[in-house]
Amino acid sequence: MIKNKQGNQTIVFSNGPVILSAASVVGTKEGNGPLGQWFDTALEDDTFGEKTWEKSESKMLKTAMMEALQRSGKTKEEIGAMLSGDLLNQLMSSSFMARDLHIPFLGMYGACSTMTESLMLGAVLTDGQYSDNVMIGASSHYCTAERQFRMPLEHGNQRPPSAQWTATAAGAMVLSCGMEKGAALVADQEGHATSSRVIRVRCGTIGKVIDAGVKDANQMGAAMAPAAVDTLLNHFQDTGRSMKDYDLVLTGDLGYIGKDIAKDLLVDAGMPKKDVENCYDDCGAMIFEKEQDVHGGGSGCGCSASVFAGYVYKRLQKGELKRVLIMSTGALLSTISPFQGESIPGIAHAICLEAEQEEH
Repeated sequence: MIKNKQGNQTIVFSNGPVILSAASVVGTKEGNGPLGQWFDTALEDDTFGEKTWEKSESKMLKTAMMEALQRSGKTKEEIGAMLSGDLLNQLMSSSFMARDLHIPFLGMYGACSTMTESLMLGAVLTDGQYSDNVMIGASSHYCTAERQFRMPLEHGNQRPPSAQWTATAAGAMVLSCGMEKGAALVADQEGHATSSRVIRVRCGTIGKVIDAGVKDANQMGAAMAPAAVDTLLNHFQDTGRSMKDYDLVLTGDLGYIGKDIAKDLLVDAGMPKKDVENCYDDCGAMIFEKEQDVHGGGSGCGCSASVFAGYVYKRLQKGELKRVLIMSTGALLSTISPFQGESIPGIAHAICLEAEQEEH
């Protein structure tokens, strides 16, 4: 029997790797959205002072990584590996960021599921004591994604109502081996420390690629929702848990349409509708107001990365959340696959985070 395996798809982290710190950087639209107060940095200009959108995105990711590193109290030399990804060809944003930081680097790609994929494998490295500390992160940018997957902004093409808005955002975290306790002090409005909590990664459910046959690249939420539901149901089966065992179950990038589809599929699978309504939400439906003209809601690697590193992490620190299940969701299409008549496969990975009071 494999010691750290539970059920068919779930990994249990026996040492409980600790998230020492987190940082988030978002664009102007995201900063003006309903979660704006939870993000660490909101840009005044989405170019971030760079000449190209791609350089802007890479700078956002680097900023989030460096901020997380500084808050962790670690030096670059103490980081054994950095795991990061984005949506650009050859992981341009992450690779160029890693070029500047000179930290051992593993490029990750799971489309918009990259943040939880990186967090899962980062937890494997620290829990198995292959590395004392690792950094993980992910990024996206509306303008780089539009150029690569659809049309450059200069074309002024009209987006259909179901199309989602790729978040201009980045998130980063520093994970440490569970043998070392560490937690940032939560400060009140006057700057006085109020409490100290340890945020641990307890388990992770590796998702399967699920293809619902959706071929419309403007229906990302519909393409990813079945994969999210499959991972969630397998997580509950493996662990013996249900929705009521979590304060929050959060998918990453389904947006308004995909969120509604996921809720319907969960209820059809026998989950009480009340539990779904009370516990479940989606980052893509949270990060923007509908009045911000984002059509189908948010998506992109940076959508879940920034919400996890900002909103979720800080609420865990404050004790407002004690156990959370986070699932970034990814649409595994390429720039050419829709033109070849291929449908859009989806993927989702689930990570359980728990906050515990630190003993002094």
